[in-house]
Amino acid sequence: MKTLLLSLLTITAATFSIHAETKVTLSGVHLCCKGCVNGVSKAVKKAGASATCDANAGSVVITGDQASVKKALTGMSKAGYYGKSDNKDLAIDCQGGAKDEKVKSLTLGGSHLCCGKCIKAVAKAVNETDGASAHTAKKGSKTFKVTGDFNAAAFINALHANGLHAFVK
Repeated sequence: MKTLLLSLLTITAATFSIHAETKVTLSGVHLCCKGCVNGVSKAVKKAGASATCDANAGSVVITGDQASVKKALTGMSKAGYYGKSDNKDLAIDCQGGAKDEKVKSLTLGGSHLCCGKCIKAVAKAVNETDGASAHTAKKGSKTFKVTGDFNAAAFINALHANGLHAFVK
């Protein structure tokens, strides 16, 4: 009887730990408008987690079980967003396929570019990247090009610093 009771307690504890709520807070997320907030919320919900967005603070709190939170982080990056995590084990760590090397141009896709403020965030990333000189991002663009003589990974890092993400095409 003691063995049965101990086994049931162990199974119950394991079940609760598997389904325990996980919470991650991302800061510095580009949430300039309702379109951006909706884009993040949709990406997180699709992964089975929930998002609480604070556009004024540029933060997103993602909650769910650990697997859905991990999927939500990947979903956010695929939807074109980036934020710094308060949990080093649960973070958006993708560099979008950018190599740590100098390039003359870089064609990128996957950034969330719903409005003029999103385009300004790309322009700011260009200005913050040594050697980058221009971009072709426009509202609703699926892809855009950055030109100059710059480090590709440095540009992705600058894009991240502005709360957006992109993938090399």
